[in-house]
Amino acid sequence: MPFARLATATTPTCHIGLGLAAVGRPGYINLGRDHDLGDDRSVEALRARTHELLDAAYAQGVRYFDVARSYGRSEEFLADWLAVRPGVDDIVVGSKWGYTYTADWTTDAERHEVKDHGVATYERQRAETATLLGDRLDLYQIHSVTPDSPALTDKELHAKLAEAVAGGLTVGFSTSGPAQADAIRAALAVEVDGAPLFRTVQSTYNALETSAGPALAEAHDAGLTVIVKEGMANGRLAEPHAPDALGSVAEEAGLGCDAVALAVILRQPWAGVVLSGAATVTQLASNLHAAVVDLDEDQLERIAALAEEPGAYWERRGRLPWH
Repeated sequence: MPFARLATATTPTCHIGLGLAAVGRPGYINLGRDHDLGDDRSVEALRARTHELLDAAYAQGVRYFDVARSYGRSEEFLADWLAVRPGVDDIVVGSKWGYTYTADWTTDAERHEVKDHGVATYERQRAETATLLGDRLDLYQIHSVTPDSPALTDKELHAKLAEAVAGGLTVGFSTSGPAQADAIRAALAVEVDGAPLFRTVQSTYNALETSAGPALAEAHDAGLTVIVKEGMANGRLAEPHAPDALGSVAEEAGLGCDAVALAVILRQPWAGVVLSGAATVTQLASNLHAAVVDLDEDQLERIAALAEEPGAYWERRGRLPWH
């Protein structure tokens, strides 16, 4: 398991990862992104921004970096950064396949990505990822598995993924939607030749969407590394959008709402890596304070009361505009 590298890390931020969804393409659904990125969304501008974030993250102890085929040029930007830093050998790199980026570097495309969990898409995207990241890729995840995903039942796909595992790659899956718990439990049952296929799970979990928690605990108990995405609820838990209860706890802690929101997740005993989706170095620095936030039971209870019904949460997320 590549995540064993994190077990020997000594920095308090080693279990906070950096996801590049928000900076690998010009359009995304995070609130406040227009302000964060400004008007220049050119390839070179976002490449430079990504490299600045990667430099800052690594310098501050971050050791997991997360990209995807559908995150525009995120794999390319990360590969460029790694190419001129051959001494950076203590990190874990994860990518995802299953969505194809279709926005052609615009913010107003009719469709920004197209989902397909078939074998042909896996083989095409696996080759594309290999061209960019080569042997720096540690983890390859199926992107956004839902309970009805054919990836859960396709034996040919499972055999292909098992071949990748035999070649030294770790295979995992991510989830999305109001039935994340069902998808996680179904994936835990997938075996090839009597052995579990998936060794990691990446799911949405935050103060507003906690429904996957029990299933993520089961995955952890089964030996999977749990990666948490969207800990900031696509900006809904950051100033100025954060709920009043979170804001009051943050004021008491003397830190940002973002740090407190991420700290709540880091406290979960099953959380292996919690992703920052920062778009600026300032945001990243604030996110990383999560590693030292200390919250009492009263504060935790006030934040826990913010949890929404999963269907309502995901319906609202689905209405977020691409900026």
